[in-house]
Amino acid sequence: MTISDVIDAWNEADPAAIHPTRGISEDAYESSGQNQAALLSTVLPEGSRVVDFGCGDGRVAVPLRALGYDVIGADGSQAMLNRLADRDPSMATVVSDGTDLASVIGKKADAVISLAVLIHHTYEAGERIIEGLRAAVRVNGLLILDWPVADEPQEGGGWIGVTTWSREQQDALCARVGLKRLEVDGMPWPVFRAVKASS
Repeated sequence: MTISDVIDAWNEADPAAIHPTRGISEDAYESSGQNQAALLSTVLPEGSRVVDFGCGDGRVAVPLRALGYDVIGADGSQAMLNRLADRDPSMATVVSDGTDLASVIGKKADAVISLAVLIHHTYEAGERIIEGLRAAVRVNGLLILDWPVADEPQEGGGWIGVTTWSREQQDALCARVGLKRLEVDGMPWPVFRAVKASS
């Protein structure tokens, strides 16, 4: 599947199907976003400019903004951004497939978070998205990516499948684009610092 195919699928997605906690209740869905925002706040510098790439309807972006961060919601799906605007009309948003994030946000961000996005893309598309996310973050800024590693990595099938990577694949891409993996206890997603890329 291409990046555009995944975006098209999210544009058509039933809001009830966009996160597992929605199968429990809307309260559980909201609570999951609040909990993840609180966890992110343990590593994001206070008051920093944060882009939530793949923000959807703002499950994490809205509570992160309530914690005092300058949040930009970024998504390839205009339908998702419309839902975010219903929840928080004053939040800044941009349409981006990730590859063009630096150009659409203008000034580089202090951090980019991307939860439940890379897992839905092929290796080739995932690499292009990571390159774009890295380009949108200033040197020494942070990237927090839902980018799972597996002993037997595989590309997911279909727009809701899960792609896993080997640590070697990730390390090679990090060296190429300028990401340094940080050891952060208690964080379910890997955290990277933006550094100068190796030549």
